[in-house]
Amino acid sequence: MMNELMVQAFTMLVVVIDPVGLAPIFAALTPRATMRQRSRMAVKGVLLATVILLTFAFIGHRMLLVLGISLDAFRIAGGLLLFLLAVDMLLARPSGLRSTTGEEWEEASHHVDISVFPLAIPLIAGPGAMTSIVLLMGGVEGDPVRTALILAVLCGVLLLSLLTLLMASGIGRLLGVTGANVISRVLGIVLAALAVQFVLDGWKGAGLAG
Repeated sequence: MMNELMVQAFTMLVVVIDPVGLAPIFAALTPRATMRQRSRMAVKGVLLATVILLTFAFIGHRMLLVLGISLDAFRIAGGLLLFLLAVDMLLARPSGLRSTTGEEWEEASHHVDISVFPLAIPLIAGPGAMTSIVLLMGGVEGDPVRTALILAVLCGVLLLSLLTLLMASGIGRLLGVTGANVISRVLGIVLAALAVQFVLDGWKGAGLAG
């Protein structure tokens, strides 16, 4: 059971945050930055994204309760959101759920420091990542061991993201556009299946299943 939870959490967070896919975007947004400047922005961006995602992990469920939204309703809505992201990944097209829009890209290209925007938000701690961590934490129902496992997986994925950002130039040259798209499509299929499962769980939990 614990192994299944770890695999599910790791798969979902890796797909949504996409550490490998972050590398070429980061390199493209920092063409004039020195290696030291890139390292500083990478560390700052990942730390800020960590704070944001941990905040959602601990208070996300409480926010839903305050708003009068049941966890099952959020599972259905979150599953649909993640499914849309999966479709974008399968079609290898940019998504506002995980990347910057054209206007945001243009704005970011004029900034020297992109660690806060768009690196931390929305590239790392985007709507998809926020939704995923709330769904994962809601599924453990306050169990301290499983909660710690999910948080450990989250920190592990964010650490992986930091490593790929620090090696952004090399990863971009190694994969190229085609390689990155192939990986994105494969992960998109996995995310689509996880998204459908969340919708089914929410549907069943809300008592709508026949």
